[in-house]
This record gives sequence, structure tokens and C-alpha cells, in this order.
Amino acid sequence: MKKHYAMFAAYNQWANQRIYAAAGRLSDEEFERDTGAFFHSMMGTLNHILVADRVWMKRFTGEGEAPATLNTILHADFTSLNVARNYEDVRICDWIESLDQNGLTGRFTYMTVTDMRTISQRLAPALAHFFNHQTHHRGQAHTILTALGKPSEQLDLIAFQRSEDGRAFA
Repeated sequence: MKKHYAMFAAYNQWANQRIYAAAGRLSDEEFERDTGAFFHSMMGTLNHILVADRVWMKRFTGEGEAPATLNTILHADFTSLNVARNYEDVRICDWIESLDQNGLTGRFTYMTVTDMRTISQRLAPALAHFFNHQTHHRGQAHTILTALGKPSEQLDLIAFQRSEDGRAFA
């Protein structure tokens, strides 16, 4: 099971690098443009993914910052956001690597952000949500690129597994 989640952590990092490389080619106006996406713009969408990752990592580890709202703009400029994203991806990979089988099958308890409820659940299903959430919103970032007339990015898991970065997981 650990190798499964290590693959998703590595895939997450790989896919983020690809979507951020594409976002880095946007002008400031394009980066901030409201395209009608759930978090409005590329800036809003990429910030939301980072916010949610920090919220979940705080729940999982008890460490780090956890923004109070899911639409918090942590970094309005792309460069700072990219640095923070890279740091968070390494943090996620390192934390997954530190887990053992007992940790993966164990439970954890946390407070929800939106309605302040206490939840206790097994870690493995929460990790499935964690990685699926990132994929969902990267898909929205991909749609934003398309709406801005930019080239599509290959983000499929199978493309990662066939890549140099993902071959160890295939």
C-alpha cells in the first residue's frame, strides 16, 4: 500500500511541475484572468490546491500552516507560488516515505474547515481523497489553459508511469 501512495505523491509532484511550467508561460494578466473556473483564475486555482494540501498536511502531520478558508490567496505572484508548491511537493513525498504500514492503516482525527466538525477516519481513504482532489483541480487548471488558448498538457497517470520519473511505479 505504501508504494501505491508513494506513486501518487511522485505523480502529484510530476503533474504539478508540468502544470506550473505551463502556467509560468502566462502573462500576469492571463494568470489573474477570471475564466469562470470554480476558483476563477489560474492564480486562484493553483492557490486553492496549495491551500488544500496545507490543510490536509496539517491534519495528517500536526505540523505546518493551515489556512482558514479554502479560497485563500497565499501567493498572488507566480514566482512565490511556484516556490511554495515545490516545497510542499517535497514535503508530501517525504512524509509519505516516512509512513509505515501501521500508519497507513491507522486512524487520525481532525476538524473540518467549512463546518467545524470533528472527524475521525482511517488514513488510507483520506490519502485517496487528498491525491484525487489535487488531480481534480489540476484538471481545472488544464481547462483554464485551454480557455486562454494555450497548449494542452499531458497529465495522465499512465503518462507519468511511462516517464522516467514514474517507471519505478509502473
